Amino acid sequence: MEMESFRAHYIKVAGAIALMGNAVLAAVKILFAYLSGSLAVMGDGIDSSTDVLIAIVTLVISDMISKPSDEDHPWGHGRAETTATMMLAFIIFFAGAQLVLKSIIKIVHTNELQEISHYALTAAVISICGKTLLAILQYHFGRIANSDIVKANAQNMKNDIIMSAGVLAGLLLSSLFNCPLLDPIIALVVGLWVIKNAASLFNQTNMELMDGNVDNVLYKKLFHAAISVEGVSNPHKARIRKMANLIDIDLDIEVHPSLTVYEAHELAEKVEEAVRTEIPEVYDIVIHIEPEGSDSHQPKERFGLTPHHLEQKK
Repeated sequence: MEMESFRAHYIKVAGAIALMGNAVLAAVKILFAYLSGSLAVMGDGIDSSTDVLIAIVTLVISDMISKPSDEDHPWGHGRAETTATMMLAFIIFFAGAQLVLKSIIKIVHTNELQEISHYALTAAVISICGKTLLAILQYHFGRIANSDIVKANAQNMKNDIIMSAGVLAGLLLSSLFNCPLLDPIIALVVGLWVIKNAASLFNQTNMELMDGNVDNVLYKKLFHAAISVEGVSNPHKARIRKMANLIDIDLDIEVHPSLTVYEAHELAEKVEEAVRTEIPEVYDIVIHIEPEGSDSHQPKERFGLTPHHLEQKK
């Protein structure tokens, strides 16, 4: 409980900083976009507005995930973070799609374009400086709290720095060569960039919600911990799933058939201790005990991994 309260506190701090910082940046960029008529800067401002939504959701989630498990949620409330991150992916996608459509319309109607003003250039510089500071802070608090949503937000801000730098470079070229058409073209690229980030965030959270796991390192640690216990062999039917920052594990092991139930249970306890030492993020682990050799007489398993599966993936 104390650990979850600790996480919730720093997630809340990260959310508050992101909320205030992005709100200021979004307001400045949208204002300067209005004054300059730059669609690229407006797109950058819209992207910062989605970051404000991310920060608001982060603050709400920080309270929710700190709640203890109850009758309706025996596994706790950690998955709320994953669900919220999925929702944010759709919001970010919608913002990017809107910007792409507006950019295409502007490119088609080139007669409506106007020259780039110093307001647009100033907004891009402010964005780069502000996002750099916010990204550093989000990475810091994301590591402390080990929070996927804060880390995702930090990565999003890192992408924003690159995007703002691209906007600035494009605006400079547009002003230098007196080519206003570059502005909606840059905005189009920014919109596609936002959509790409949304798709990446969706894939990441969807993998977790589907109980998938592409991290073979965790399985290697699990198998290594299991066979490190004397008297334990053939770890198999291993399944690992994430729940926000925590991990749930199912594992079958084999022991000598002559062992008593108590002795076999003691070995299972040692395996659990070894696994928790190797993988500290474990929330719960269920270990099923089988007599040695029984696995070879069973039908081919349709679920779970073995060390052999990891060898095949190499």
